[in-house]
Amino acid sequence: MQFVKREINFDNDILLIDKPVDWTSHDVVAKVRGEMGRKTKVGHGGTLDPFATGVLLILIGKAVKRFDEIRTWDKEYVMEVKLGETTDTGDPTGKIVKTSGRVLEVSQNEVERVLQSFVPGYEQTVPIYSAVKIGGKRAYKLARAGKEFVQPKRWVTIAQIKLLDLQGPSLQVKVVCGSGTYMRQLAMDIGEKLGLPAHCSQLRRTRVGEFKLPI
Repeated sequence: MQFVKREINFDNDILLIDKPVDWTSHDVVAKVRGEMGRKTKVGHGGTLDPFATGVLLILIGKAVKRFDEIRTWDKEYVMEVKLGETTDTGDPTGKIVKTSGRVLEVSQNEVERVLQSFVPGYEQTVPIYSAVKIGGKRAYKLARAGKEFVQPKRWVTIAQIKLLDLQGPSLQVKVVCGSGTYMRQLAMDIGEKLGLPAHCSQLRRTRVGEFKLPI
């Protein structure tokens, strides 16, 4: 885990962490709190899925009270979308639930046309495996218990989405979006518009607000 910023104001600070894969946001908070070795309030500015890497803002001291503000900041991601397979979680940690029955042939023009259809935003279905509360319970807990429920939908803002690379069944895209956008769901929605099952196979968050990973 890389601490991008070394000098910390223990009373009021925002620490940019380059989160490694397989760490939860709470794991990082616990690690930072443990390394400080003092009684200081520590929180985060918005979670990042364990399979994803990149910018995770850790709030120190009085900055913890800014959570409601910070979580609304726009975000930038580099995402790999794997075509031909859908998983139950929408990411590489889930079980494959659908595969393509046809040859995976998509052109750059077709992909770029589909990507631009998401700008400036769209009504996104909240993933089954998410922390959104349904009837007072987390959606992912209901899903793991085998409970059926209606997945809510909400408008999300997509300020920019750009194709970076197209190699066989994989697309690499850059996304600048508003708060509350699920990249896993966006990957599946891209596949749906291309007429193919898909999931987010890799995800790296490169910016939150003005906090950006160094090149």
